[in-house]
Amino acid sequence: MTFVAPPVSDRRLAVRVTRDAERRIRAGHPWVFDGSVESVSHDGRPGDLAVIFDHKRDFLAIGLWDPGSPIRIRVLHQGRPRAIDDDFWASAVVDAVGIREPLSSDPSTTGLRVVNGENDGFGGLVVDVYDTVGVMKVYSAAWLPHLPPILAALVELVGLDTVIARHSRLLSGADRHGLEDGAPLVGVVPEDGVVPFLEHDLTFHADVVHGQKTGHFLDQRDNRAMVGALAADARVLDVFCHSGGFSVHASAGGARSVTSVDQSPHALRQVAAHLAANAGVTGSTRSETVQGDAFEVLAAMERSGERFDIVVIDPPSFAGRQVAVARALRSYRQLTRSGLAVLTDGGTLVQASCSARVAADDFVAVVNGAAAEVGVALDDQVITGHALDHPVTFPEGAYLKAVFATANRL
Repeated sequence: MTFVAPPVSDRRLAVRVTRDAERRIRAGHPWVFDGSVESVSHDGRPGDLAVIFDHKRDFLAIGLWDPGSPIRIRVLHQGRPRAIDDDFWASAVVDAVGIREPLSSDPSTTGLRVVNGENDGFGGLVVDVYDTVGVMKVYSAAWLPHLPPILAALVELVGLDTVIARHSRLLSGADRHGLEDGAPLVGVVPEDGVVPFLEHDLTFHADVVHGQKTGHFLDQRDNRAMVGALAADARVLDVFCHSGGFSVHASAGGARSVTSVDQSPHALRQVAAHLAANAGVTGSTRSETVQGDAFEVLAAMERSGERFDIVVIDPPSFAGRQVAVARALRSYRQLTRSGLAVLTDGGTLVQASCSARVAADDFVAVVNGAAAEVGVALDDQVITGHALDHPVTFPEGAYLKAVFATANRL
């Protein structure tokens, strides 16, 4: 099938919301949940414009109607009335691109996020760029009628040759209007669906057709560079290594050895490919890959007496739902204990969480608490968050946090 954007309806919905939702909208919150809608003028289709009025019947905000989602309205603008037209979308893209100018103008890095969903005013839409290829991840059918002007603005402002569509599994076939996962919206699909790009002058490859999310995880870029800066002559363990971002940066930083652990054999093949692509700067590092469950591998390493100078623990999200938060915190606690068990005295622990539902303070407290339980002080702590191209503009938009600390046994 070929994607054909459904038409933008000229019939707007008039919506009333609860007083609490009014307060949240005025504070800049981008979501109106279904339970906060008190009344709506008529049934709407995904992507219809919903005009929200306050209890004085004055204009409050305008957003995209999303009848198939608990997030019933994705707010685009609040305050004074404004037309949502091609100029609006072009202006929104200009603003998003402008925030990233210090990064996009750096020739050493050609992979970055140019639209970070709600945090850039595009709730449910993400765009990552790898060199001249953009990957648009669509999480809501509400965006489909509005994609043409957004695409046009992105191609012009960012200089893209190709834009690949990726969509959430939550979008049903009927809702997608022929939007095929991995198909080009602009240009042609790169050979094998793989695009090379640079990250701090190191070469990586994004599988923009079959890879997770948009093909690569760009959000840990700064943390990977920090590990690289610490890695000279170090023995480094990269747990949940995925495609080897931390491993490659550590190797380029002069690590004595790097051990990369992941349950996926495909991920470990990517690690090898990325190390090979950077052989000119990583060739002196002894590298090893270990396939297996991270908890079991760490336990086996502890029993065998293996020790490392830097341990990086970067797991996937453990809390996809709120009810999973307690279990996620227990997992982080166990990972801290297991990571410290194979870390040399005075070594560096790097532990991250990408679970939005786990607050940064709670995560840091669990890491420190687990260290104290095994008689380790985590000194010289640095807590990092989001990179420049992953801005955060509302509390729920923050998900990434990482602890860098020196582990000293008491």
